[in-house]
Amino acid sequence: MAFDPLTMLTITIALALAASLYLAIEWQTVREPALLFWSAGFALISVGCILALLRSSGLLLVGIWFANGLLITSHWLFFAGVARFTEVRLSRAWLLAVAIWFAMLLLPNGPEWSKIMLLVNSLLIALITIRASFLLRPRGKSLGAGAAQLRFVLLGHGLFYIAKTIPVLVPGTLIDLASFQGQIIKISLVEGVMALMLISLSMTGTVRYRREKRIERLAARDPLTAMYNRRALEARAPKLLDGVSPKHPGALLLIDIDNFKQVNDLHGHAAGDKLLVALGEMIRQALPEGSLAARLGGDEFVILLRDASPERITNLGDLLRQQFQSAAAQTFATPEAVTLSVGASLFDQPPASLAALIEQGDVALYESKRGGRDSIRLVDRTSNAEPLTG
Repeated sequence: MAFDPLTMLTITIALALAASLYLAIEWQTVREPALLFWSAGFALISVGCILALLRSSGLLLVGIWFANGLLITSHWLFFAGVARFTEVRLSRAWLLAVAIWFAMLLLPNGPEWSKIMLLVNSLLIALITIRASFLLRPRGKSLGAGAAQLRFVLLGHGLFYIAKTIPVLVPGTLIDLASFQGQIIKISLVEGVMALMLISLSMTGTVRYRREKRIERLAARDPLTAMYNRRALEARAPKLLDGVSPKHPGALLLIDIDNFKQVNDLHGHAAGDKLLVALGEMIRQALPEGSLAARLGGDEFVILLRDASPERITNLGDLLRQQFQSAAAQTFATPEAVTLSVGASLFDQPPASLAALIEQGDVALYESKRGGRDSIRLVDRTSNAEPLTG
């Protein structure tokens, strides 16, 4: 089968339709808005190529003007999808790229008509595509291998369109858009098919990376408070605990809400959830750098500190108790005050396990509850074993 222009257009139509359908199906699963832009872009490419086939029937307005207009629009949709994926807001000025092309309908049909059209078409697509590739720069965080590949594919695609403008400026170069004549036109069709395949594969890889990261985050986070869950804490705690030494003691604070049941019983579980979210936010804001915090379940939270001291522990515990009691009293009226009890353990040797450490904190928490609640009980398990109550 000869790879003539009509054959290349037919292949492009099939590939673009397949890519559009596949990305639309992916959107049904992932619900990533960028997929809709990219799917629409590939759909427009297929429609544009179908219109381009009409040139052989003499329908030049539709087969050239509108077909190439749809090609520009499809690249703009790719650009919009990249902007949506990278959370960059586009200026409305970028819509001028499409408007400029259709404004060229006012140009008279002269001997240089095909060259002018190819020049403007190439520059507009190059501008859009290269700008899209720049949006995919890492900027301090990885977007995944798929995004990196998409970035370079778009950059290469844009540079190719810049290169297409060079033959246009050479006198005597044959360019006839009406009959697909001219070496640069045939090369463009081949490059278009290759770029189409690479762009669609890169887009899919980009979205899959984000989906995997999202699943990973959801698996590590408590769905209500967005704090780490116990599983995530167990995965991250060893690094912190292994650094514990007499010079750099560690500490665990186990936090429990006093009279939490009254909030649920009197104001409903939605009120209780609101209180848990508020406590989670207080912990996040008060958490020292390099520390870990998690929701173990129910109304129980845990904090792991490094470079801890009795003063640092009691200051953190008292700060959380005061903030929480004030917020709870202002929000929900209950027969008994809704407060915090804190059980803390200070240690200077890596514990046998996180579970064993939590058990030690649980013992201290029980002492805090038994002592009247709304208090912090610290058990010093370092070389100085004197307990301290706050």
